[in-house]
Amino acid sequence: MNEIRAIEASQMKPEVDNFKIGDTVKVHFKIVEGKNERIQIYEGVVIAIKNSKVGKTFMVRKISYGVGVERVFPLHSPRVVRVEVVRPGKVRRAKLYYIRDKIGKGAKIKELIVSRKAKASANLTAKNAPPPSAKVPADQVSSEDAQSDQAADSEN
Repeated sequence: MNEIRAIEASQMKPEVDNFKIGDTVKVHFKIVEGKNERIQIYEGVVIAIKNSKVGKTFMVRKISYGVGVERVFPLHSPRVVRVEVVRPGKVRRAKLYYIRDKIGKGAKIKELIVSRKAKASANLTAKNAPPPSAKVPADQVSSEDAQSDQAADSEN
């Protein structure tokens, strides 16, 4: 059993995109045509998320030329480059299969209103994350490094 878990762990993506049911997402999916590779964007509403671990999949529904189209994507597949949340949705169900029967405005999902403060803090943490080579905070510096820094400051 440990061998199976080790194989599963090696195939899982280290960073999984954060989205939930009801969100409108853009799935960047790698298409291979012979020798050529390109990324195709599939935009729609997440109506279901199934399974767990490596076999986790999510279903995205969109309306294309008046016809509803659903597609299932494996979350940990190397062909799914990234999942970008366009608009967070506010829903009260785990599966949104009822949307298949709705038409027009009835199929619309309410937008989850996120406060400006929460958005700003999320953007700051994502954008202003220090690179690995950035200076380490003073409380994490060893005592020898701190003493050498103080000596350098006193010389200037």
